[in-house]
Amino acid sequence: MDIKGQNIAIIGGGESGVGAALLGKKMGANVFVSDAGALKDQYRKELQKENIDFEESGHSLDRILASKYIIKSPGIPAHVPIFKELALKEVKVLSEIEFAAKFTNAKKVCITGSNGKTTTTMLLYHIFKSAGLNVAFAGNIGKSLARQVSLYEPDYFIIELSSFQLDDLETFKADISILLNITPDHLDRYQNDLNLYADSKLRITRNQTKDDWFIFNADDPVIKDKLSRINLPMKVASFSIKTPQDIGGYSISEQLIINIKEQLSMSIHDLALKGKHNTQNSLAAGIAARVVEIRKDIVRQSLEDFVNVEHRLEFVAKVNGIEFINDSKATNINSTWFALESMEKPTVWIVGGVDKGNDYNELLPLVDEKVKAIICLGENNEKIKEAFASKVETLVEARTAVEAVAYAYRLARKEESVLLSPACASFDLFESYEDRGNQFKHAVRML
Repeated sequence: MDIKGQNIAIIGGGESGVGAALLGKKMGANVFVSDAGALKDQYRKELQKENIDFEESGHSLDRILASKYIIKSPGIPAHVPIFKELALKEVKVLSEIEFAAKFTNAKKVCITGSNGKTTTTMLLYHIFKSAGLNVAFAGNIGKSLARQVSLYEPDYFIIELSSFQLDDLETFKADISILLNITPDHLDRYQNDLNLYADSKLRITRNQTKDDWFIFNADDPVIKDKLSRINLPMKVASFSIKTPQDIGGYSISEQLIINIKEQLSMSIHDLALKGKHNTQNSLAAGIAARVVEIRKDIVRQSLEDFVNVEHRLEFVAKVNGIEFINDSKATNINSTWFALESMEKPTVWIVGGVDKGNDYNELLPLVDEKVKAIICLGENNEKIKEAFASKVETLVEARTAVEAVAYAYRLARKEESVLLSPACASFDLFESYEDRGNQFKHAVRML
């Protein structure tokens, strides 16, 4: 794709949009960034530093239409007015991921799922790095693919893909695709229809051929149902924590087995990541690593010494015998279910934020078993209080991370845990889940 001297317009001035702008400039295009809202300071300064033209708080439609290519950021729904206008005029819009992929020859290992995407992406990156491969990570993990393509020329990209990113893909192809699980999340964007959301996740296999690989969770009922209805042209490998898999991996009798090329086996107690969900993540990453023929001893060692990502079941500190754990990245019920399931001590649970249509009934058995007190950290906590007030002796409300941590410190006892696992988005009281997690950690360290 030759864009030298061409006008390109980019809709959205966040990480994806600015990444696309940097890549477009590097490839010699005349770049214009347009955002309906206000840009974050870091992105405004970056565009100014690179002398890239941009506008905020509205779109100049004539200027956008004068562009040879129009690039879309994934977080912007297709039904917003600017895209309706472009559709009426039959203007072709490229997604940031699709645009970026046209400028790299790297093999693409792509990961999606409702939960575990970031952990699996970073685990796989760790394995590839440990094997000495030339690898970079990108996508939903926080560094846009376009930005990374503008900076690096790796042999492999490990790419985390959200359903929003997958929705916009047309010609993009993964060399290895991984589907971890499908549970209700972001259903507001999919007409509250799990089937539509599942179709979005399955787009990760789009355009794959007989030379490519698809790795999937054989225990997930939604995935199994979907796959029973389609013919897959690519090579497939499955993983399970219930039954043996001929091609792929599984965990039974406290052993992890991977059957790709030659068999790899290890004790699940040696895995760096604990909990059933992390055994699944480890299986998925291990299978992908063996598909590209990384040595068994390197895979095994990497699964043993990996350090988990920030804000995902992250140990913060132990204060007077009380363990504080930051799971701010848990923005849906399923992620929080996994977090509570992994708790081994009586737990003070900090929960709340922007509810995405949560059904808290799924958590009731775990709350009964694990949780001694609840701290609601959100603007509107009525749904949480209704679900759990009768299940715990103490339920209080907080409006800041400092207030939540102070309550937790008073409620927890020695050899107990405090878990921030909100099951909700962060945008009522915080800028992002990272901001929420960082404020929590700061408050803990101030105790």
